[in-house]
Amino acid sequence: MRNSYIIKKIMADAKGYKKHVLLLDSQNEVLEMKSIKEANKLVDILNSNSDSGWVYEIIEVKNK
Repeated sequence: MRNSYIIKKIMADAKGYKKHVLLLDSQNEVLEMKSIKEANKLVDILNSNSDSGWVYEIIEVKNK
């Protein structure tokens, strides 16, 4: 079975503490992608459009 990829958003609250949030799909489930290329493309788009200073990163999920 191939690995999959999820995207984490890193935000800071009013006190500067970092909060980590996983992106969800349209059914409120964690968005999981099968292609690293597709995940990288989405992360690049999200990071380039983030005017709030939030950062998006990929997490690899090892599937056995």
